[in-house]
Amino acid sequence: MTFAPQIKIPATYMRGGTSKGVFFKLSDLPQEAQQPGKIRDALLLRVIGSPDPYGKHTDGMGGATSSTSKTVILSKSERPGFDVDYLFGQVAIDKPFVDWSGNCGNLTAAVGAFAITNHLVDAERIPTNGMATVNIWQQNIGKAITAKIPISNGVVQETGDFELDGVTFPAAEVEVAFLDPADGEGAMFPTGNLVDELTVPGVGTIPATLINAGIPTIFVNAQDIGYQGTELQTDINNDTDALAKLETIRAYGAVKMGLIDDISEAASRQHTPKVAFVSAPADYTASSGKKISALDIDLNVRAVSMGKLHHAMMGTAAVAIGTAATIPGTLVNKAAGGGERSHVVFGHPSGTLKVGAQAEMLKGDWTVKKVVMSRSARVLMEGRVCVPGDVLNP
Repeated sequence: MTFAPQIKIPATYMRGGTSKGVFFKLSDLPQEAQQPGKIRDALLLRVIGSPDPYGKHTDGMGGATSSTSKTVILSKSERPGFDVDYLFGQVAIDKPFVDWSGNCGNLTAAVGAFAITNHLVDAERIPTNGMATVNIWQQNIGKAITAKIPISNGVVQETGDFELDGVTFPAAEVEVAFLDPADGEGAMFPTGNLVDELTVPGVGTIPATLINAGIPTIFVNAQDIGYQGTELQTDINNDTDALAKLETIRAYGAVKMGLIDDISEAASRQHTPKVAFVSAPADYTASSGKKISALDIDLNVRAVSMGKLHHAMMGTAAVAIGTAATIPGTLVNKAAGGGERSHVVFGHPSGTLKVGAQAEMLKGDWTVKKVVMSRSARVLMEGRVCVPGDVLNP
């Protein structure tokens, strides 16, 4: 029997924020995978090592968590005013599925650096020393993002002293701004309400803020679902009943948001919406052992990604948090003490994060023009990723 040899594809393995993934230039992909469809999905699944019933990603580049099972495809943008088009694929771990329904805010921090290094940004826009602003078009949700990338002696500066909770080592700071971040699938508040009553079998009827900003997100109060809001991953991810409850909330919230027609469709839409629970400030010990004081934060937030409690916070969920926090009356705003605000500092399992937002009321509807946060990014490996050639004939 003859087996197809491996094919080798130029790729870069990068950390962005508290996530990492495999980055590709669209033009470097095999011709068959340069268009969306089953061949591209099959290729990316094999790159990551999914589906893996062992949940380890031993035979791929994935890290067997939602934060480390990610892929990015970039191309020079033909859209006026933009440098690069950014397409994100969230690869399922135990299913043959790539979710294209949303963005990854954390990996956004690495997009600008990759774009510059791979000549997707015009050379005249890159200073010899200083800050390069990369204008990014996020294809999944049809939104604009800007990233400020430090440049030293004409190349991207990755090293620095900026510390990000959830990342072990310091690096250069990258400021990311999400412009007009209400998600491309509809209104910021799809039901027209800042707070809805969400009825969930086995849970009851609970208040929920359903928001499209950064990524569609369902916010509920921690105490309404039996939590304190200071939980760490081990408190949730080792409890199958807890995970099932949170997934049920997510499914019924997705229906109420109009993202799906029936809860059965939630299984094929794992990346969005997210579900998160909020609580007032409280002391806790982060997963690193760092002591977090209630005096240093405005609220606590815990969020679920791809069926597991996230080890820190998804960048897109941070956009949703920052947006909701600036709008009086949402559950996030109430947990932070209520009132008007231009930024929020929230606690997550790995520490804290500050997010700024500009919200205003226009013609009776809330709108947020920009959400800003600082992240960092670093190249982990450059070269070629190898996959068996028969992946191109799924």
